[in-house]
Amino acid sequence: MDKSPSARARVAHKPAAPRLFDEIDSADTRAKILAAAFRRLASEGYAALSVREIARDAGVNHALINYHFRTKDQLVIAVLDAANQRLLARQSSMYQAPGVFAQKWADARRFYESDLGSGFVRVQAELWAASLSNAELRDKFLPRLLAWKQLVLQAVREALDAAQTHGVELPRVLSAEVIACWISEFWLGMEFADLLGVKEEQLTHRAALDAVQWLLESLDARAAAAAAEPERRPARKAAARKTHR
Repeated sequence: MDKSPSARARVAHKPAAPRLFDEIDSADTRAKILAAAFRRLASEGYAALSVREIARDAGVNHALINYHFRTKDQLVIAVLDAANQRLLARQSSMYQAPGVFAQKWADARRFYESDLGSGFVRVQAELWAASLSNAELRDKFLPRLLAWKQLVLQAVREALDAAQTHGVELPRVLSAEVIACWISEFWLGMEFADLLGVKEEQLTHRAALDAVQWLLESLDARAAAAAAEPERRPARKAAARKTHR
């Protein structure tokens, strides 16, 4: 071993190896990775997704992505979760807020247009398509999709309960499960058609959304009339008594 003064000097002045994991516990680093992966998924899709390109976009070493997420599938599910949790909370809050159901339907439509523009709809569709041939990804993706469907079902149940409270009752065949199925499956099909840019389908979908809007406005009006009926009865009775005096 060379123990000469010059050798010791070289060792002393040798630059320290870069610490790849200086930001290993940084929430900001994780957020940058998720944001970069979301943009890549929304613009290029799952098949073209590259961990090295995501790392470059995020400005981090690709080893950090492996540390935080281990696999590409775990990364994309984390991307979906980060966006999906916010959107589910937004929808849940909207459904639980006071107000007529026609207005909530209009709000849901605006949310959809926003999600389409942000790239979230494309990200979800990409993971759905990829999960058809990737069982591991499907096991992670499916519970997220079912959570959204459950939210729709709960909202429909609450709407039907509110309608029945005001004396508006639909035929028994139109159960909450049936109506929720119509809404969720229609919406998912509409998303794929919109992503494919099928103009003719888009026009039909908008007409269908408008029709539901009209239906809800009609049901809201009936519920409002039923709610006002007990208040009108005393006035009518008083008027009748005056008439017969």
